[in-house]
Amino acid sequence: MIIDISHVTWERGEDIILDDVSWQVGEREHCCLLGLNGSGKTTLLNMINGYIWPTSGKISVLGHTFGEYDLRELRKSIGWVSTSLQQKLYGSEKALQIVLSGKFSTIGVYDKLEEEDMERARALMDSLGCSSFVERTYDTLSQGERQRVLIARALMNSPKLLILDEPCTGLDIFARESLLSMIDAIAKGKDAPTLIYVTHHVEEILPCFTKTLLLKKGQVYASEATESLMTSDRMGTFFDVPVHIENRYGRYWLSVKGDAWNI
Repeated sequence: MIIDISHVTWERGEDIILDDVSWQVGEREHCCLLGLNGSGKTTLLNMINGYIWPTSGKISVLGHTFGEYDLRELRKSIGWVSTSLQQKLYGSEKALQIVLSGKFSTIGVYDKLEEEDMERARALMDSLGCSSFVERTYDTLSQGERQRVLIARALMNSPKLLILDEPCTGLDIFARESLLSMIDAIAKGKDAPTLIYVTHHVEEILPCFTKTLLLKKGQVYASEATESLMTSDRMGTFFDVPVHIENRYGRYWLSVKGDAWNI
């Protein structure tokens, strides 16, 4: 198992943020994690990366049980793309340096680089459509360009698990579709890592994400094949609002029914 979470609960003070969560993800079993704001998605991601510890329950990631393995070493095999990471990076650094820092999972590059590291970073940037801004500083890039750089950075260490935490946030529709197309290509690659795609937008769920975990108020609402979950009835119950789900070209599109708010 790439991820094996068993009956995990996490409490913050008197609040229960995650409540008896169990979730298993197999190798190259690309999954979507779907939930509204405040559902516990970010907490679950922080736990998978070993930044917070469960109040109760067991976690194993990449075959290593938490408490029995050095989590600093584990993180080197996990690529993580998130908005919170963007805020920690140095805007004055060139895009190439940002990508290279992925080898060490650090903010900035402080260790010696080999020529093969430079070659890999440039090859990744080229494959992800970043070659035109290799030498530009991070703060001059558009949001879509920054996300591509972060994904290249996450792939520097050839991770076994790649977590994409709401990567389309802040993108216009064209930049979003371009980024999703790139993610789809990564998923189909010969040596692709297992992908976890986190979102609260149904339309971002690509066909490669064959399984979906629905998280609601800190609990697992459902964890099944994506196709079986993406129906108007089931998603309407999940969101507590009448919705219509339409499948077009393998993607799901959600609209709220006109009388949902009784306005």
